[in-house]
Amino acid sequence: MSANLAGRLASVQGRIAVAAEAAGRDPRGITLISVSKTQPAEIVSEAVAAGAHDLGENRVQEAQAKKPGVRRARWHLIGPLQRNKARAALEVFDVIHTIDRLEIANRLQFLLEQHWPDRVLDVLLEVNVGDEPQKAGVSSADALELLEEARALDRLAVRGLMAIPPFANDPEASRPHFRSLCELRDRMENETGHPLPELSMGMSHDFEIAVAEGATLVRVGTAIFGARGG
Repeated sequence: MSANLAGRLASVQGRIAVAAEAAGRDPRGITLISVSKTQPAEIVSEAVAAGAHDLGENRVQEAQAKKPGVRRARWHLIGPLQRNKARAALEVFDVIHTIDRLEIANRLQFLLEQHWPDRVLDVLLEVNVGDEPQKAGVSSADALELLEEARALDRLAVRGLMAIPPFANDPEASRPHFRSLCELRDRMENETGHPLPELSMGMSHDFEIAVAEGATLVRVGTAIFGARGG
C-alpha cells in the first residue's frame, strides 16, 4: 500500500475531526466520501483498505468498469445522472446525490419497481446554490416542489440536499453557499415535516468550511489521491 495515500487519507480524516470539534460537532456525524474518479481500481482498493469506506464517482460508466476490481465499499454517484444511464447507476451505486428533476426520480422509481422490488434507494436532491446556468441542480426556489414530488415515490428515500458552490480560489467564498443550503434544508423540513438529515457539500479546497456550516457528507478527491491522474 502507498504510504502517501494512507497518509493523505488520515490527514483529511484528522482535519475533518478538528473542524468538527471547532464547530462543536461530533466528528462521527460526518462521512468522508473519497472521490475516486480517474483513479484505477487498484489505487481505489488501496484507499478502501486504508479506511476509505465511502467512494464517490462522477461517471456511471467509469464506476461500472471499476467497481468489480475494488474492495467492498459504499458507492455514491456525485455527478449528473442521465435518464439512459439510470439502470446502470442502480446496478453500481448505493446512494445518488444528484436528483435534480422529476424525470430522473420517476425513472429510478420505475426501474426499482421493475427490477429491484424490495429495494429503497437513498437519494439527495442537488441544488444549484449559485444559480449557475452551466451547472446541474434544481433552483433553490423549486427545491421544495421537487421534494414534494420525490416524497411521493416510495422506492426513493430522500435523505437531504447536495450542492457544488461556484468555484473560487478563496475557500471562504463557499461559506455563504453552504450556509444557504443549510438554511434551505431547515425551511424544507419545517414546511414538509420530512427529515433531511444529510447535507452533501465541501470538496478538497473547502471541506473544513463545509463542516463548520453543517455538512454531513464531504466529497474529497485531490487531497486524498493527489492531482487527478497522478
